[in-house]
Amino acid sequence: MTESIAQVKQHFSIEPTAEYLAQLATDPRKGVQQCLLQYEKKQAALAAKKVAFLARRQYEDRLWPNYPQIAGIDEVGRGPLAGPVVTAAVILPHDFAVYDVNDSKQLSATKRQLLYRQILEQAVSVSIGVSDVATIDRVNILEATKLAMSQAIAGLSVPPDHLLIDAVKLNTDIPTISMFKGDSHSISIAAASIVAKVVRDHLMLAYDQAYPGYDFADNEGYGTTKHLAGLANYGVTPIHRRSFAPVKKYLA
Repeated sequence: MTESIAQVKQHFSIEPTAEYLAQLATDPRKGVQQCLLQYEKKQAALAAKKVAFLARRQYEDRLWPNYPQIAGIDEVGRGPLAGPVVTAAVILPHDFAVYDVNDSKQLSATKRQLLYRQILEQAVSVSIGVSDVATIDRVNILEATKLAMSQAIAGLSVPPDHLLIDAVKLNTDIPTISMFKGDSHSISIAAASIVAKVVRDHLMLAYDQAYPGYDFADNEGYGTTKHLAGLANYGVTPIHRRSFAPVKKYLA
């Protein structure tokens, strides 16, 4: 009995067998061939994602045999005029295969939120580090970032054997590789960038409620036109970085 087009589509909701695909290839109906073409395109896209993912896993693949627990470290929030700098440390299992995990800046907010949940569900360990504006103003943004990264590493429930860090160099006894654009070259750093970004964005949403008029929900504390207008109209809030030049002129 010949399947209807609806039944064929239903088959594609699960992984079809090679025999079934071969059978469809001989079906002359246009609707069947469209289903087959869509499936092939989807598989090709998935294969390309996997290849790109494996390329971003090269550091982990090289290090895992000698360092089973690799922590990726990244930060979010070095450039804004307001809010803390947030860091994350993430240790991924060796069979982690969420192909969309990539540099958080390349992902939509919706995709980041989805991946954030998947990372938390599957990671061996996840830890957050935060340096508030008082710390940033006291020691400078780079040193505050290092303090937050060290805090995140110390908070891991599983001690890391090796660290992969985006850009920043830490003084630590743990073997470390620091790399430029690490969130595009390491899945562990990419996972950390997603976690840190989602956590900080949630904080800035809360600050937007506490300090309306600065557009924190949309600008995350960066010096946008609306943010600068807020500073001009309402002045400096407790979460503004007083050591940053654009904020200093509004202190008076």
